[in-house]
Amino acid sequence: MRYVRYLASSGRRCARVDGEMLIPLVGDFLDHAEETGERLPLSDAKLLAPLAPPNILAIGLNYRAHALETNASFPDAPILFIKANTTVIGPGQPIVLPQMAPDEVDYEAELAVVIGKAARRVRVEDALDYVFGYTCANDVSARDAQLRHDKQWARGKSFDTFCPLGPWVETGMDPANAAVVSRLNGRVMQESNTGDLIFSVAELVSYLSRCMTLLPGTVIMTGTPGGVGFTRKPPVFLRAGDMVEIEIGGVGVLANQVVAEGPSCGN
Repeated sequence: MRYVRYLASSGRRCARVDGEMLIPLVGDFLDHAEETGERLPLSDAKLLAPLAPPNILAIGLNYRAHALETNASFPDAPILFIKANTTVIGPGQPIVLPQMAPDEVDYEAELAVVIGKAARRVRVEDALDYVFGYTCANDVSARDAQLRHDKQWARGKSFDTFCPLGPWVETGMDPANAAVVSRLNGRVMQESNTGDLIFSVAELVSYLSRCMTLLPGTVIMTGTPGGVGFTRKPPVFLRAGDMVEIEIGGVGVLANQVVAEGPSCGN
C-alpha cells in the first residue's frame, strides 16, 4: 500500500493511496491510523514529504559502481553520515542552491527506508520486520563543501532542501531488486538496481540498530549508484531551472525543480 501526507484546508493530513484516489486517515499512518471513509482525487492533492523523520541516517559508498567511479575501495562496514531534518522537502518543492555553496551541487538517487517500529540491536534475519516501507530520495550534496573545504560531510549534505522525499511511502516492494534511476532535464544520469548494493537493506538496519535506537519514522538513505555529477568529465552540477527526477522501481517518481537562493536578510 501507499501512504502520503498532503495539505488540506485543516492542515497537514495523512492518507492512503487507492489508485487515483486518496483515502484520508485520522492520525499518522505509522501509528495505526483509521480511515475516514472520504475519497479525494489524488490529482487535486498538494502532496508534502510523506513523513517528518526524527532522524535521517545516510550511507556513503554503498553501490559497487559508485565506489569504482570514485576510485574508492569497497568499505568493510557501512559508512554513516547524518543529514539535518531541515533538509526534507516533498515532491514538487524546489531544491535551493545555497548562496554559501551554489556552484557544485549534485544529485544522488537513493532508495530510502522508513522504519516502522523502534529497533535496537536487531538481527539481520529480523531486520525487515522493523521496516514500514520505502520511498524515493535525493541526497543532494554540495560537493565543494563536502569534498574540499570541510573535513567531514555534514555541511555539504545538510543545506535546507537537500533531502527531497516522496512522493509516498510504499509498503509492498522488494528492496533487494528495485531499479534506481535519476534524470536531469529528462536525460538519464544514473541507472542501476539495488542488487548492486554492497550492504543490503537488512544489513543496514541491523548495523545501524547496533549503533543507536532507530525510532519509528527514521529514514535510512541506502546510498547512490554510479553516474553522479562530480565524477563526470566534464562534471555536471545542478543549475537554477533544472528539473531532477528520482525513480525507484516499485515506488514511483519524485520530481523537484532547482532554484537559486534569494537575497538573505542575514550576514
